[in-house]
Amino acid sequence: MSWQTFSIMRFEILLSLMILYQLVADLSEKENKRMVVNATIFIFGIITLIGFLPSEDSSLFGSMYITDGLRVLLKNILNVSTLIILLQSAVWLGKEENHSKTGPFYLLIFSTLIGMYFMISAGDFLMLYLGLELATLPLTILAAFDKKLRRSAEAGIKLMMSSAVSSAILLFGVSLMYGIYGTLHFAEMTLLQDSSALSILSLVFFISGLGFKLSLVPFHLWTADVYEGSPLPVTTYFSVVSKGAALFTLMLVLYRVFGDQPRVWSLTAYFLSITTMVVGNLFALRQQNLKRFLAFSSITQAGFMMLGFVNPDALGMNTIIYFMLIYSLSNLAVFGVLSIVINATGKETMDDFNGFYSTNPRLSLVLLLALFSLAGIPPVAGFFGKFFLFTAAAAKGMYILVFIAVLNATLSLYYYLLVVKAMFINKNESPIPYLPVSGYEKVALSLCFAGIVLIGFLSIIFDYVQAMVNLTSL
Repeated sequence: MSWQTFSIMRFEILLSLMILYQLVADLSEKENKRMVVNATIFIFGIITLIGFLPSEDSSLFGSMYITDGLRVLLKNILNVSTLIILLQSAVWLGKEENHSKTGPFYLLIFSTLIGMYFMISAGDFLMLYLGLELATLPLTILAAFDKKLRRSAEAGIKLMMSSAVSSAILLFGVSLMYGIYGTLHFAEMTLLQDSSALSILSLVFFISGLGFKLSLVPFHLWTADVYEGSPLPVTTYFSVVSKGAALFTLMLVLYRVFGDQPRVWSLTAYFLSITTMVVGNLFALRQQNLKRFLAFSSITQAGFMMLGFVNPDALGMNTIIYFMLIYSLSNLAVFGVLSIVINATGKETMDDFNGFYSTNPRLSLVLLLALFSLAGIPPVAGFFGKFFLFTAAAAKGMYILVFIAVLNATLSLYYYLLVVKAMFINKNESPIPYLPVSGYEKVALSLCFAGIVLIGFLSIIFDYVQAMVNLTSL
């Protein structure tokens, strides 16, 4: 293997080496598990930094694998999100009952992350599907990771069945595309554009298949049960990294492969956006369990993400990536505070947070800003993310869609403020006591806090995303 090949596939190669390390480290005794956790976080932090080194656009395996500045950026977003999740999960893995889970947890997390890398770098549908299955199969095991809880086993089964159905739908769409174009290669399909009814049907099936991964309505029915039944670090991974990989893959295929026939997928995104926002909001209003609450919150946010797809120009891609970055940091901050509470007390309902500010003011402030960001309240970053999405849709004259989105953003503000009200206003004679925060958790929350506060004001980040989109072609 030459240095050039290593540079092109550095994400996948370094993560493969990390998996080999985990296989060896898993043989260590229980008293060395803490060292394994520390070493894993440190090494993956180095891998994350290496991902930001400059690289040239290139391809391998007959252009089945493609790398360029945009795809490197997308992988770096996934890496940063995964690193924060590893920091947040250190305390959970440090518990006595979870010592034996350390090795399998890291093996499965890194295995699914490699699959997501291949999804993003895919140059044809065969590589995309292989990456999708590599990313999905370990996730079904992670969902059922807590063998002592029945709901965890139920989450694994539901995710497995839903993933099988979504893969079948996606594969059917891909098979139709092969019958139409005679190839699965993206570059060749771009040159052989076909706007027949069969081509439209194949594209709808493909979007539906990835719609399961994104929890778009009506493909969302698995989401709440899987989020509630999975261990919290796994739920966080579903909500941020898995959703991000599916969103980026869908974006690359639609904009780069089917960019010459945007009417079909932009119209599909139009209706998916409305149904997903409305249904996600209505169900979020009813939730008391915070894991289920965040599940429907993530469904609603997926509806907002689809706003970017109604604009088939570069502005649409810019806003999708930018909003996903902000959503990731905001959601990670919420899950970070929730993980501290659940690890220490096991409490996960909204009423449990009554009077939380009186005993944990700093955690309450972080959670407040994260919820404000998800709601899109200025001046935190979430406001700018939603503003650019609305701008992208309005640029194509989708004023009715923007109006519906604004109404849904207003409605979402109500249930996000329910959590804020519980923390700051509701009285509780025995609130959650003061919770110590580990060093890793402080680092994770600090990164999220900085991103939520600063990203909206740092125009250089949006400009960088815009530059990567404009410089990249298929």
